[in-house]
Amino acid sequence: MTPDRTDPAGSIARAAKSYSNWGRWGEDDVLGTLNFLDEAKRRAGAALIRRGVSFSLSQRFDIDGPQKGWRKRTNPVHTMLDTGTDAALGNQGLPHGIGGADDVIAMPLQCSTQWDGLGHIFDHGKAWNGRAAEKVVTSDGDQVTGIEHMASHVAGRGVLLDVGRCAGEGGELPDGFAITEEHLTATAEAQGVTVGRGDLVLVRTGQLARVRRDGWGDYAGGPAPGLSFTTAGWLHSSEIAAIATDTWGFEVRPNEFEHAFQPLHQVAIPHLGLLIGEMWDLEALAEDCAADGRYDFWLTAAPLPITGAVGSPVNPIAVK
Repeated sequence: MTPDRTDPAGSIARAAKSYSNWGRWGEDDVLGTLNFLDEAKRRAGAALIRRGVSFSLSQRFDIDGPQKGWRKRTNPVHTMLDTGTDAALGNQGLPHGIGGADDVIAMPLQCSTQWDGLGHIFDHGKAWNGRAAEKVVTSDGDQVTGIEHMASHVAGRGVLLDVGRCAGEGGELPDGFAITEEHLTATAEAQGVTVGRGDLVLVRTGQLARVRRDGWGDYAGGPAPGLSFTTAGWLHSSEIAAIATDTWGFEVRPNEFEHAFQPLHQVAIPHLGLLIGEMWDLEALAEDCAADGRYDFWLTAAPLPITGAVGSPVNPIAVK
């Protein structure tokens, strides 16, 4: 479906109607496209482990992250509650010479490598599965589709689509590059890998490699390569369980309409029920995939079961 650049509202409405999964898994569903990831898909994913080599796909959680305060998003603040100094000075009041250290962290749940939960985005006041947004997410959190419901489900066959290597220069796509369905399918074909029902798809653009070399700049919210709005149909028809990218916003920025903000989110989360990951570190995994020619692997990426949360930090682990 080709969007009309001058008609974001109409394009979003048409895509939402065409690709809606409302009611597909019943009126009480809280998992969305994770329903595609069943026990058989997990067994098949586990069988992909051959060498036993593992990769963390998470960026670090620290004060030197990319956030600049947009919508109150800040980098993590890590504070020690007890230290070795306290122990050495005998300030902890513990017997027989034992001492210890404890710490606390304060951070937005979506400040680094993370999942967008199903309560994260609404369309005209509607949340996932057609529910009224005000009845789903309140000041007490997501009362219906809190991300804790997904905690035991996000593990299965992972597939890397390294579009940066296949369509970019020097392994990187330029900011503003819109990744189309044709780019995704061409990359899969070039890599000799299939993408389908129940897969956890990772799309590497190479932007993270660039900002690590040049500095964060506007990584958090600025121009970026990403998925085109036109991929909404592919995201629906492929029946993937989840998708994640190495960028801040998943979709191409600036967006493809004259005036819009994250229109693909507006369709993919509340209408498809798609789990979306952002700011994943795919660099080491991509190097290994390019070296051994295998682009599928076991992937486990459970969100923290934070009751009522609309997003969650995650440390995804890919095992080959």
